[in-house]
Amino acid sequence: MKPLLLVKSDTIETMGVARRALADAGADILLLDAADPDAARPQLDDVAGVVMFGGTMNVDEVDTYPFLKENRDLTREAVQRGVPYLGICLGAQILARALDTRVAPAAVKEVGFEPLRPTAAAASDPILSVWSDGDMVFHWHEDTMDLPEGAELLASGDRVPLQAFRVGAAAWATQFHLEIDAAELELWLDEAAEVMDLEAVWGKSPARIREEAERHMPAHEAKGAEMFKRFARIARDGSR
Repeated sequence: MKPLLLVKSDTIETMGVARRALADAGADILLLDAADPDAARPQLDDVAGVVMFGGTMNVDEVDTYPFLKENRDLTREAVQRGVPYLGICLGAQILARALDTRVAPAAVKEVGFEPLRPTAAAASDPILSVWSDGDMVFHWHEDTMDLPEGAELLASGDRVPLQAFRVGAAAWATQFHLEIDAAELELWLDEAAEVMDLEAVWGKSPARIREEAERHMPAHEAKGAEMFKRFARIARDGSR
């Protein structure tokens, strides 16, 4: 099996449960630090699938972060060629923009754990079916997107309607951070505390987010890992 390409946009990104879960599924990993101008960008011919992680920047800040356009071009090519793709948060928004779909500020900022509402279509989806109605998933975003033309809505939320969708047979997007684990959350909270009053800016204190994580993170890590394993199997089968 060709390796899976993991694309990160922030230096603080650890990819949470992703690496271990993908390795457990038998997948080799190729890591691209997209923000590194000297990083060599692999060709899609050399990978079995792409996982595009999140970032603190806005999807359209391409003048400040030129690599965002390169990530968008890579995403568009993956969709056109049917290379399995999984976009998470910013990665989901990159998928939307690659398909000429609007990305804009959401009505509310979401941080911490919120309930997920899978649609009927998610029940038969090969990777999103791991989630059930009311499962608590982790968010940290202020933007949302429209559903791309022809895409299948797979999950909504109580406060931000669009939470997951699929384009064609092999491209998925989730607004929530299925990859995060307890260790990565601590890194994010510590970094945020250095630059802002989290409760004033995002509406939840670090203490409240940690309380939510104590209740919900174990199940979240388990289901997030399972989703990555399912994605790896799809990429493996498609690369034969």
